[in-house]
Amino acid sequence: MATPLRKQSYDGLRQPALHNVRQAETYRYNKYKSNIRPAVPKQKKHGHKKLNPFAFLLQLVFCAVFVLYVAPVYMNQVTRPLILKSPKYPEIKTDLYSIYKPTSLYLHNSHFLGMNMLSGTETKRPQMQSLYETYHLSSLENELKYLASKYPSLKPSIYVWDYESGKHADLNSDEVYSTASIIKIPVLIQLFRAIEMGMIKLDDRIAMTNYYKSEGSGSLQFKDSKAVYTVDDLARVMITESDNSATNMLLDATGGMNAMNQSLRKWGMKETRINDWLPDLKGTNVTTSKEMATLLYNIDNPNFLSLASREKMVDYMSHVHNNRLIQAGLPQDAIFIHKTGDIGKMLGDAGIVYTPNGKKYIVVMLVDRPYNAPQGKDFIVAASSLIYRYMTYASL
Repeated sequence: MATPLRKQSYDGLRQPALHNVRQAETYRYNKYKSNIRPAVPKQKKHGHKKLNPFAFLLQLVFCAVFVLYVAPVYMNQVTRPLILKSPKYPEIKTDLYSIYKPTSLYLHNSHFLGMNMLSGTETKRPQMQSLYETYHLSSLENELKYLASKYPSLKPSIYVWDYESGKHADLNSDEVYSTASIIKIPVLIQLFRAIEMGMIKLDDRIAMTNYYKSEGSGSLQFKDSKAVYTVDDLARVMITESDNSATNMLLDATGGMNAMNQSLRKWGMKETRINDWLPDLKGTNVTTSKEMATLLYNIDNPNFLSLASREKMVDYMSHVHNNRLIQAGLPQDAIFIHKTGDIGKMLGDAGIVYTPNGKKYIVVMLVDRPYNAPQGKDFIVAASSLIYRYMTYASL
């Protein structure tokens, strides 16, 4: 067979030998395809977006707040304790191994007789009976206000309540004042409530230690640390001598401050509470004159305290050594059971007066004064005399 001739291409190059028409068409197609360049997509020009100044300012503010406030707190309370293995608040102890145990082992709001307890903070019905109030003794209130105006450096709180009529005189009776040693009245009530529940007995013996000794009023602070006293002895000197050491011993024996405050809430006291052991010279133990009057009233409540408990408490409170306040404004034939208090900046007295003609009334006086100012005592004596005359001779 003859060899096919090579044809001259249009571009001056020699074409390959083509044996038939099919090969020629294939050659032309491939050559055409190879000369077509793929289209390159146009790249979009990315211009700079306009920045929203408000958004930028908001970002700056957020970053500043985070750096100044959030980051330091997180670092100080979370990151650093984890890295250094030192808690932020070392006085708070957490026993993680006790979490599987009963809740009261690691979470409680009350402590009584060495046991931690978790109980409600409010009661629907107070255990103490409220004072039944009828009418204000307006004329007596006006006379007390006039008397107080003569002592401008003093700020008195007074509450007077008549057993027979329910009439009362009120002068700042709902304002909170320091209690000083008057707080020993609810401590005494707490003691006899515990006695009635069988948790402690009057003839139980408690040893004095240096831990209980407290300065201020009372003679036990000067006694031998190894001395042993009955509960009856401690209760008597707590009230008659206002002994702070005896108070701390009895307060501890009945559950401490937590148990005392828990009881006060159950009794219905909203403001009265104990925040420090005696002598509490800073005045952190507080009450109101009306709540203290309610505590005194329930000493006679047979649904709250037994007759035997009442007799012992009246015996203690009728032999208080300090007779220079409310009692100094009463005649000698009037009977007065009470408890006084004095921490320098506050002077007070609270009790129940029994008059010779059969009248009976509660009187509570709390007086804020310049430190140890004698005007406080003068005002209480004068107010006591004024109240006695009104309650005895005026028509209620």
